[in-house]
Amino acid sequence: MAVDLYELADAVENEEGFLQFVAALASDWEEERQLEVEKPSSPYGSGALGWENGSIGAFLESAHAWAEASAKGTQFYKVPTNPWCRAAQILLAGKFFE
Repeated sequence: MAVDLYELADAVENEEGFLQFVAALASDWEEERQLEVEKPSSPYGSGALGWENGSIGAFLESAHAWAEASAKGTQFYKVPTNPWCRAAQILLAGKFFE
């Protein structure tokens, strides 16, 4: 059963939870890599599990861009008060933000 990375990121409260989230995000990345070998997705869209960024550079750039864009919250996003949760959400954004 797949882990809901959004729920997991939102539930992070401390370093232990953050590390669990990072491990789940890494597993999600590895699973997508395997799926893409078996059946490649279109080069014009996201990968099988929604990864938009296929390199560490693109991932980090996107995570940083999203962090800056959402630093004060958005119409649909409220910045959490817990910095561990915010850090997890920033990393998660590296998966989907372009």
